[in-house]
Amino acid sequence: MNRKLIIILGPTAVGKTDYSIEMALKYDSPIISCDSRQIYKEMSIGTAVPSAEHLAAVQHYFIHSHTVTELYTAGKYEVEALDLINKLFDQGHETLVMAGGSGFYVDALVNGLDDFPSADLKLRDELMRRLKEEGVEELRLELKALDPESYETIDIANGQRVVRALEVCLMTGKPFSSFKTAEKKARDFEIEKIGLTRPREVLYDRINRRVLQMIDEGLVDEVRSVEQYRELAALQTVGYKEIFDWFDYQNGLVSTEGWGPTSPGDGPVTSLDRAIELIQRNTRHYAKRQLSYWKRDKDIKWLEL
Repeated sequence: MNRKLIIILGPTAVGKTDYSIEMALKYDSPIISCDSRQIYKEMSIGTAVPSAEHLAAVQHYFIHSHTVTELYTAGKYEVEALDLINKLFDQGHETLVMAGGSGFYVDALVNGLDDFPSADLKLRDELMRRLKEEGVEELRLELKALDPESYETIDIANGQRVVRALEVCLMTGKPFSSFKTAEKKARDFEIEKIGLTRPREVLYDRINRRVLQMIDEGLVDEVRSVEQYRELAALQTVGYKEIFDWFDYQNGLVSTEGWGPTSPGDGPVTSLDRAIELIQRNTRHYAKRQLSYWKRDKDIKWLEL
C-alpha cells in the first residue's frame, strides 16, 4: 500500500507540535490536527494552538476551522478528516502527517465510530441542565458507578465527554466503553501511530511551565472573551473552567461560607494563583488519563523524547 498516514500522538505538552513539523517537512506533508479543542477559532492560548511561526512553516488543517457555537463531535471529525485525507492523497501526497492528543478523535479516524447509538436529544438536554446546575462532579460520579472503564479513560474534566458517555449508559443500559469493541473499519491507506512520551517528572514540569506561559500570553483575557459561551460544550474544558470559577468568585456568585478542608470538591476559586494551581493539577491528571487510554493500543510505537 503506497499511501501512508503517520499519526503523532501523546499526552498534552509532550512536544507533538515540534515533532510533527519535523515529520511534515521530511515528507513534504501538511499537518492534519486531531485535537478536539484546537479546532475552535475562539480558543487559542488555552488550547496551545501552534504558534504563528509553526503555522507558517507547514500548512495545518483543523486548526481554528470551527466555532464554539457549533456542536462538533468525533463522528463529524471522522467524516471530515477522511474526506480531507483522501483529497490530499489524490493530489499526489504519498505520506501524510496527523498530530494531536484527542484519543477519541484518533479512534474515530482509525477505527470508525458508526456503531455508537444516536443521540437522545431529550436525555442530553436533561444531562446538560444537570451539568449546569450541579456541576460535572455529580455527573462523573454517576458515570463512575455505571462505567468505571470510561471514567478512567475519558477526559472527566470535560463536561461534554461525561454527558455523552452517561447518555449512552442511561439510553442503552450498557457501559459506554462497551461500544468501542466493534470491528474496526477498513481504511484504504496504511496507518502508523507514533506515541511520544517523556519521563513523568519532565512531562509534569513542562505542563506546569506551559500553564504559566499561557497566563503570560493572556489566557485570562481569552477566557473573558468567551465568557458568554461558557455553558457550551466546547468551553467545558481544563484551562477555561477554572478561570470561569474564579470569575464567579470575583463577581460574588460563590463564597467560601460553609466550605472547609473536609468539604467535597475543590471549593471556591478565590484567586488567580488558585486557578493556576488547579489548571496545572487538572492538566497533569488529563495527561495521565491520555496515557492510560493509549496503553490498550498495541499498534502504537512509543518514542521517549
